[in-house]
Amino acid sequence: MQTIYDVQQFLKKYGTIIYVGDRVGDLQLMKAEIKELYQSQLIRELEFDSAMRLLNQEIQFLTENRGN
Repeated sequence: MQTIYDVQQFLKKYGTIIYVGDRVGDLQLMKAEIKELYQSQLIRELEFDSAMRLLNQEIQFLTENRGN
């Protein structure tokens, strides 16, 4: 996975579509879903790490730039 879109498409494979209208909220829900899939042993550690890295980076970027 290289983009947030890739994470969304990955989650869609498991029947999860997330949209609440707040980008950071969407990303946090995606993190929760990825964690749940990993804890349920439905995804590999590589997929988990990749998705979490992307989501955390995007959340940090958006959080830092909201004040500007």
